[in-house]
Amino acid sequence: MATTSDIRNGLCINHNNDIFSIVEFQHVKPGKGNAFVRTKLKSVTTGKVLDYTFPAGHKIDTVRVERRKFQFLYTDDRGFHFMNTETYNQVVIMPEMIENAQFLKEGDVIDILMHAENESPLMVDMPVNVILEVTYTEPGVRGDTATNTLKPATVETGAEVRVPLFINEGDVIKVDTRTGSYIERVKR
Repeated sequence: MATTSDIRNGLCINHNNDIFSIVEFQHVKPGKGNAFVRTKLKSVTTGKVLDYTFPAGHKIDTVRVERRKFQFLYTDDRGFHFMNTETYNQVVIMPEMIENAQFLKEGDVIDILMHAENESPLMVDMPVNVILEVTYTEPGVRGDTATNTLKPATVETGAEVRVPLFINEGDVIKVDTRTGSYIERVKR
């Protein structure tokens, strides 16, 4: 058991029968009254963010979480299949636990947060950007590079991304997985 003086960003705690990660915190000592710690907590299982205030000295139940490298193998009706790159153990993760899973391609190595005591996956940490090949888009017209107009393009994972007019089939692009937006064209 830890106390509120042990609170730091990234610490995972048990709170209200769920596991939360501390996003930000602030120790407050008002001129009158008791000190307290104002926190912003993010649920590791659902992704919901909530504000919570702990009184100073309050006992908190910390959870040991480990970040491990997993390789994405394939997906089927049971979920997404990943393999631990060190132990070669496989784990199946439900689609709800992965934000922007449409950008995952077979062979990608990603981080998965694992509960250290019971070895259960908590959250899939997607990379910020991925490099994907454009499999279908309308052909660009010569000279259409001056405007900021975007057109739809399908990438190798099946996801649709809005790209500039000069992008053609076979081009390799960098995509932001948080927003699903085009970043830049990548040279091979």
